[in-house]
Amino acid sequence: MCNHDAMSTPIGPYTPIVRAGDLLVVSGQLGLRDGAMVSGGVAAETTQALANMATLLATEGASLADVVKTTVLLRHMRDFEIMNEAYVAAFGDHRPARSAFAVAELPRVALVEIEAWAHAPLAR
Repeated sequence: MCNHDAMSTPIGPYTPIVRAGDLLVVSGQLGLRDGAMVSGGVAAETTQALANMATLLATEGASLADVVKTTVLLRHMRDFEIMNEAYVAAFGDHRPARSAFAVAELPRVALVEIEAWAHAPLAR
């Protein structure tokens, strides 16, 4: 299990990251910092959500480079290109499989939420 002492408290009844053998499942991450949504719109929220994801992965000895699949939920599909710019900035040349959907609402009036699956063998 990971050290959740360094993490902020989840906003719902779920575990932020779960290991299942060599897989890590990261619950949907919002652009939260210190318990509050970051300002700056979808770009800032995407950047922070992925930073939160990277922090969670690090608790299990993994990184964004280990992510094999993401799901991106957007409040407005018109923000797709803006999200993509921040997403590429975080992932660099790494391109996990991905799905992106527009949804009616997200928790905390967020504009973006991102979940991930990572392959991170216990024996490295």
